[in-house]
Amino acid sequence: MADRTELQAGRTRKTIHAGGEWREALSGATREILDPADAQPFAVVAEGDEKDVDLAVAAARRAFDEGDWPHTPVAERAALLRRVADLLVRDRERLGLLESRDAGKTVEEGRVDIDCVADAFRYFADLVAAEAPGRVVDAGSPGIHSVVVHEPVGVCAMITPWNYPLLQASWKIAPALAAGNTFVIKPSEITPLTTVALIDLLIEAGLPTGVAGIVTGPGHTVGARLAEHPDVDLVSFTGGLVSGTKVAQAAAVTVKKVALELGGKNPNVVFADACATEDGFDTAVDQALNAAFIHSGQVCSAGSRLIVEESVRERFVAELARRAGKIRLGRGTEDGVECGPLVSEQQRAKTEEYVASALAEGAVLRCGGRRPEPSPQRPESGYFYEPTVLDHCHREMRVVREEVFGPVLTVETFRTEDEAVALANDTEYGLAGAVWTADAGRARRVAGRLRHGTVWINDFHPYLPQAEWGGFGKSGVGRELGPAGLAEYRESKHVYQNLAPRPVRWFAG
Repeated sequence: MADRTELQAGRTRKTIHAGGEWREALSGATREILDPADAQPFAVVAEGDEKDVDLAVAAARRAFDEGDWPHTPVAERAALLRRVADLLVRDRERLGLLESRDAGKTVEEGRVDIDCVADAFRYFADLVAAEAPGRVVDAGSPGIHSVVVHEPVGVCAMITPWNYPLLQASWKIAPALAAGNTFVIKPSEITPLTTVALIDLLIEAGLPTGVAGIVTGPGHTVGARLAEHPDVDLVSFTGGLVSGTKVAQAAAVTVKKVALELGGKNPNVVFADACATEDGFDTAVDQALNAAFIHSGQVCSAGSRLIVEESVRERFVAELARRAGKIRLGRGTEDGVECGPLVSEQQRAKTEEYVASALAEGAVLRCGGRRPEPSPQRPESGYFYEPTVLDHCHREMRVVREEVFGPVLTVETFRTEDEAVALANDTEYGLAGAVWTADAGRARRVAGRLRHGTVWINDFHPYLPQAEWGGFGKSGVGRELGPAGLAEYRESKHVYQNLAPRPVRWFAG
């Protein structure tokens, strides 16, 4: 088995895996992986293209059509997933550090991500192991045995984003393997390293040859070919709306199954009664910071829209801005750092453009809005940007309507419950949202009216692997996690058996 730990020393170019072999790109092309904290290269990976995809898909196709994995007993598949979880726990420090350096997040965030990845593998192992072999259907006759069974879809293409590389990969790989599929995954070309490492762990756990494939490379070649490939049965994509639309269009030609998670513009609604006590006020402000600025706001479910009741708005925003201004920025591997850089210069430039447009449209800057002063923890070459709070925002502003994917929080206000709900739902997305209130009845009412796939009450960001994740509207189609996340990787088949066949005599002759 190839040792991918050399990725951290930048010595490997063999990051494409197909048919049981690690190799370089057929073209010989490579890409440098940059540390976003200082913009310096620290690894080199293969830069695959359409030909590499064809090779990997062909291997996955053979493994599905001719191999044993789709027919492996469920208990054995579950046992393999549990072995993978154990290996993730074993390698937690190494993988957490690699995730931190690759994506720019703090090491502690990286460690938490690895824990969540292990949880996902264990959850799908337990889920598939506990299932009944099929659902018996009452056909109304003792002479008929009718059952609905679930079978793997086939070859799955997976395209994952740069913000949570390993976590998003696990949400696809774990249920796909639990269901008996084979797959080819394309991680983001910006942050591919931990996904490459995960393939190694799958091999170490005993996954048969050809079941898992990976092609590192850009979306316009590798991702596009995966989406359109005639031998791919399902494509699962997590990323931006524009790219997701292209994936859906490419997949439509071959009428393959599609699952899309396309981000959100997520409201965090704070009622005045949630702030009636000092403890309540402190908690709501603290959670608003977490909602907006974890991983520098580069989170699909980030609470980037604070919608606060007008009567507490000034006090709330003033304290929020004060605390945001004290967030310690720096290299994610340094002790005491609370927030790392953005993932790339392109992402920082995009964030700066959104802030500039908001100020031009009348927003009031309460804190941030610039690059921080360089320091030993924040090299000038790194992609740092201060946590930013924009007050006096409204729905006509681009920064309120569009997903920034940076450390930018906008503030809107409301006076009535109906107005709060209307503002929270006034988005083309519908991934996640939260409501803060001390009134249990109001909490249930508002949660029931919010058109978002996940709604938190007096909390923000937690998810459970046993609960479905996905969104309404342009946040995508399909679900990850939970029983529905497993169902995405299956086809349902009805098997109808006549136990006492005899002639029908419909036709006289």
